[in-house]
Amino acid sequence: MTKPSKLYENLLSDPTRIISFRDFERLLDAFGWELRRTKGSHRHYVCAGVPTILTINPDGKSAHRYQVRLLLEFVEEYGLHIEP
Repeated sequence: MTKPSKLYENLLSDPTRIISFRDFERLLDAFGWELRRTKGSHRHYVCAGVPTILTINPDGKSAHRYQVRLLLEFVEEYGLHIEP
């Protein structure tokens, strides 16, 4: 397992890299996203200060690339940071 801060740095250097779904969920948790609802394989996350619900689902054992890009956009747009 990779630390969320190291994983985030790696994604910034290469946003198209494939990461495991488990690491993606750990990254969401580190940025303060909370799981609100699960319906089938879809998981709905909310974050204070972000007006949008982020819906994610695994692509096998990996996270979808577009969902990773969306998270990176939210981090930049809303000034999210990794919580200690």
